[in-house]
Amino acid sequence: MAKIAFILLCHKDPDAIIFQAQQLTAVGDFISIHFDARAPKAHFEKIKSALADNPNVAFAKKRIKCGWGAWSLVQATLYAVEAAVEAFPRATHFYMVSGDCMAIKSAKYAKRFLDTHDVDYIESFDFFESDWIKTGIKEERLIYRHFFNERTQKRRFYWSLAAQQKLGLSRSIPADIQVQIGSQWWCLRRRTIEWILDFSRKRKDVMRFFATSWIPDETFFQTLVRHLVPDKEIETRTLTFLMFTDYGMPVTFYNDHYDLLLSQDCLFARKISPEAKELKRRLGRLYASGREDFKISNEGRSLFKFLTGRGRVGRRFTPRFWEVETSLGRERELLIVACKKWHVAKRLIGSIKHFTDIPALDFLFNEESTPLPDLGGIEKTLEKRHRHRRALMRMLFDYHETDRLIICLDTASLDLMQDFFSDRSKTQLLEIDCEFSNEYLEGHAKRVGLAGEQTSAEAMALLLPTVLNDVLFESDRIRDANFPDHLKLRERGTVEENAEVLEEFLDISKDLARQIAETPYLFYD
Repeated sequence: MAKIAFILLCHKDPDAIIFQAQQLTAVGDFISIHFDARAPKAHFEKIKSALADNPNVAFAKKRIKCGWGAWSLVQATLYAVEAAVEAFPRATHFYMVSGDCMAIKSAKYAKRFLDTHDVDYIESFDFFESDWIKTGIKEERLIYRHFFNERTQKRRFYWSLAAQQKLGLSRSIPADIQVQIGSQWWCLRRRTIEWILDFSRKRKDVMRFFATSWIPDETFFQTLVRHLVPDKEIETRTLTFLMFTDYGMPVTFYNDHYDLLLSQDCLFARKISPEAKELKRRLGRLYASGREDFKISNEGRSLFKFLTGRGRVGRRFTPRFWEVETSLGRERELLIVACKKWHVAKRLIGSIKHFTDIPALDFLFNEESTPLPDLGGIEKTLEKRHRHRRALMRMLFDYHETDRLIICLDTASLDLMQDFFSDRSKTQLLEIDCEFSNEYLEGHAKRVGLAGEQTSAEAMALLLPTVLNDVLFESDRIRDANFPDHLKLRERGTVEENAEVLEEFLDISKDLARQIAETPYLFYD
């Protein structure tokens, strides 16, 4: 059975570290601790004294001062790993944790999980090809040498970078390695750890390279694992559940997150709030509980994004200036069909295309699979379509050789509607007002990742009213935007009422509008 040696880097709260070490070693696992040399010596002595009689605890033989984004974090990790390899010959896996991490599964479950999957768990994406880095410098992290810490010596950091760029002092990446990037919270097998330690002793050139790179804790282990281990033995993910806000800050978990954490397909979670006493107490008992009946629904990240998005309407939907020099053209007319039930809008669009000659496109800004002509690459991804929205629409008008074009948008796409209405072209909006049954809302929650197949009936019952309110709130936002040409097609409306709306929206005859309004099964789920 798997035996885990936890690698703990920490710098504060000695009482919490003592508790964490006792909790993780209570069922026979091990822990190797590096306590930051910047922290008070008395705190380190307190930890060593409290854990002195625990044979499953080891300490890094050398303590160093650690800085965010600096090589010192990797070096401290290597010191703790070396101590663990020497002290715990029976350890089969080495799991990187911080003082803010806690187990969200039992030790029995975790060990069975690791025994079942003979792989290394580490995020490792191609440094240059992936979009893992969202902001800030990218290749400059590697091709220039970094001797100052950006957090504490910002002026020197950027002065040094600018000087190297001006003088052409870039460097090459070691030729035989392909740099990877990912989360620093990994779980590696003993053989992999031994290979890494052996590699680090032999390849001084690689060690010198990473020692002067920026934020190497996101690249060092990630690169070496991919370099040394066959791809089929690497699971490119972390077993530690963590989330980040839109502003790059880690999400903190509190007492009411207990059930959410246990339902994630991970073994640990970070960051647990120091104030979440009840959560810490319950999770502390969990690891040694022997429990195995965990229902994995794994909707945590989607649910967090959904709930936080509802509270940030002011920032999320402020008008943006996208390609201000670009216009669809004064003589053109854009007809927008907005609907939460995409299948209803698609049926309506299909009927419109059958009875009229107006070109129409499905949810091109919401669904990447929407068929589009070759427009030189601008149509390839949703990100490009959003970023160059007006240019894309102008090219579609040109492609179809028309001055009238229909597109479908999800009702959540208020920013797109606002942008198109602000253009010099004429824009009209037809919102399809649908009814939402509990069955539809439950399916919607599962489709967008707010719930899973294992989500309990009780949890679903609590979630559905929130989902419904959010859908209705989207309609309220559209109404509050006061678009000048805003019409509604209603599921509860009569054929005559809906035909009048379609007649005005499409500028077609009454008979034609009625035939479209009579589309069979238009609102059927």
